[in-house]
Amino acid sequence: MRLWKRASGALKDQNSIWQANLSRRTALRNPDIEKAVIRATSHHDSSFDRRSVDRVCEWLRLSPFNLKPILWSISNRMENTRSWVVALKGLHLMQTLTNCRTPAVKKIGRLPFDLSNFSDAHGRAAKTWPLNAFVRAYYAFLDQKSTVVFQHAAATAAEKGSQPAAAAEFLIVQELVLLKKLQGLVDLLMQIRPQGRAAFAPLVIHIMDGIIIEIYDLYSRICRGIAVVLMNIYSAGKSEAAMALNVVKKASQQGEDLSYYFEFCQEIGVVNAADFPVIDRIPEEGIRELEQIINGFSDGPPGKESNLENEEEKSAIVAVDEGGKEINNNNKYRDDLKTIITDNWEKFDEDFGAKNPFAETLLIDYVESSKIQEPPDLITFL
Repeated sequence: MRLWKRASGALKDQNSIWQANLSRRTALRNPDIEKAVIRATSHHDSSFDRRSVDRVCEWLRLSPFNLKPILWSISNRMENTRSWVVALKGLHLMQTLTNCRTPAVKKIGRLPFDLSNFSDAHGRAAKTWPLNAFVRAYYAFLDQKSTVVFQHAAATAAEKGSQPAAAAEFLIVQELVLLKKLQGLVDLLMQIRPQGRAAFAPLVIHIMDGIIIEIYDLYSRICRGIAVVLMNIYSAGKSEAAMALNVVKKASQQGEDLSYYFEFCQEIGVVNAADFPVIDRIPEEGIRELEQIINGFSDGPPGKESNLENEEEKSAIVAVDEGGKEINNNNKYRDDLKTIITDNWEKFDEDFGAKNPFAETLLIDYVESSKIQEPPDLITFL
């Protein structure tokens, strides 16, 4: 039965290649690219055709105008297949393309096909459900990753046209938004968990090696971004600092979740999971110190110093009558009174020898503000 499936899959691939040879070259179709995509997404379930995958990437590096024919070929292949092998190889090809580091991949956006409800039609549902679930989770990550790359490229282009005065604040906000999106990608990666039959498929194990590398790249980028944000935390406002605190807490939780995820990957035989470095935890003391810094941001009413100045200004206004005798302030509306501004201070008997009620408060405020001159030591985990 297995031999028959392989022969049937090879026949389908050859038929697709023959049809591609007969197609005409247009703005959306390139027969050579179609044949390379078909070979890269063959029905052979034991291994990937690395040579064909590299050839598709070379087409993209050769010219950005080849992006549309490549996307059309992959999309046409994915929409016409009901085989988990072809779907998995197509997603792997898209992941390789997005990692090519060519400017053209930033224009892809969402993937041009939908595998969120994929179901294999060449086997019973009781046996193929682990493979279907793996394809759906893999697709959800790649679709979101391509969207994040597109949005980040658009935000970077908008940043170049922004005003220089708001550049620093804009950079911090943009970095925090990007970090939250990258953390969302890490969550989607941890949802890719082969179960049952899928854990023993050679193609799945090969893809899981690439998933581990993807997690390493994303988490390293998150750690570097947190370090940059924390070094510039005092140039941001309270809302940006609160966003930074949420990102740091999320990174601490993800570090713990990734440790369990790598243990799972090691149990199913993923090679790269054993070579992945140990993830250090973010110290709780550093998180609490960052919370204290956020609480120290002043965005409320004026402080005690400004209130004291108002009281001093009020004390310099003294009401006297025409004979120069001081009168009671309660008689505000008498016509025989007038207000004189004088530099002489009026003191009462109980004021002599009394302490300034604001002196101790001002001293405490100064000491408290001096405690927040250095940023918290939150980046030692990097």
